[in-house]
Amino acid sequence: MNNFVFQNPTKIIFGKNQISNLASEIANYGKNVLLVYGGGSIKRNGIYDKIFKQLADFNIVELYGVEPNPRVTTAQKGADLIKENNINFVLAVGGGSVIDCTKLIVAAAHYEGDAWDIVTRKHIPTKATPFGTILTLAATASEMNAGSVITNLETQQKVGWASPLVFPKFSILDPTYTFTLPKNQTVNGIVDMMSHICEQYFNEADNSDLHDAMMEGVLKQIIHYGPKCLENPQDYEARSVIMMAGTIALNGQLRWGFDGDWASHGLEHAVSAVFDIAHAEGLSILMPNWMKYVMPNHTAKFKKFAVNVFDVNTEGKTDQEIALEGINKLQNFWQEIGAPTKLTEKNIQKEDIPSIVNAIARPVGTMQPLSKEGVYKIYEMSL
Repeated sequence: MNNFVFQNPTKIIFGKNQISNLASEIANYGKNVLLVYGGGSIKRNGIYDKIFKQLADFNIVELYGVEPNPRVTTAQKGADLIKENNINFVLAVGGGSVIDCTKLIVAAAHYEGDAWDIVTRKHIPTKATPFGTILTLAATASEMNAGSVITNLETQQKVGWASPLVFPKFSILDPTYTFTLPKNQTVNGIVDMMSHICEQYFNEADNSDLHDAMMEGVLKQIIHYGPKCLENPQDYEARSVIMMAGTIALNGQLRWGFDGDWASHGLEHAVSAVFDIAHAEGLSILMPNWMKYVMPNHTAKFKKFAVNVFDVNTEGKTDQEIALEGINKLQNFWQEIGAPTKLTEKNIQKEDIPSIVNAIARPVGTMQPLSKEGVYKIYEMSL
């Protein structure tokens, strides 16, 4: 295990009707609030009205229409609103896209240059407007981490960045707010959180048994409770487990002392930078094929994954056969809950691969760094 320092300052407020704490959580920061959200779902499900009831004594400015792959241009608009309206606090209401966008908004509000400079690390933030979140989609753990992924349509890039200044001050997690999610969004959330765990599970470490056991346990809970959310969207217990699993998956505690591989995310970011598909859809297509590509060089870890997560029977099988069966079980699980498993399902063809390869922003992979030929092969396997 490597040396590490861990600190997560985000306050989690979990459970039914916890929105009643909203005003008291914001009050110490000031009266001018920027409300950031995506489409109209928070108006249809009543959260919007509850926010305005709770914040009746506050001055609220709105930024709505945050995209599923949040754009740097949208974040720049939000930063400008903070400056123009003397905003003291920002409230992000939605899933990972809204929260990721808000993180760039609050940092860019204190920078006179282009917000994209922050994403590309040309500018390191020194200040950020405080913000909190109300989570409506369990998926990314952006509600309890300092990371963000932003898309630049002009350059056809999708890039991740992070700063300790953009941890949310608090996040309200009410599982009932996920009851009315469309099925595809619940599916995407399940894929997203599972992929986050897998990215950390497959690492360079010689011995990560403690972390592996934690990750295997969370994965098994998602596999058990995820389908229950689809069968009965108002199953509070199932929604609660999935909501907390999504937060645990990427709030930092599963990677103490280790780095994950993150190749699948690098591969996916390039796809959704060129083709505007949901992040989780790209992951459900690419991750199993990345696994199949690298597995022969890391058979023991993939065998462990197969046995401990998917209960693969080892009798009469080689280690590689066991490992491959585990990968296939993951791919089949995602397919069974309704996630795509081929690029062609999203109208992406072989002739599109070169433009996707060119959109990869950084070197891909740490457990097994991928060559350009390897990257191309994985995309080809994913058609």
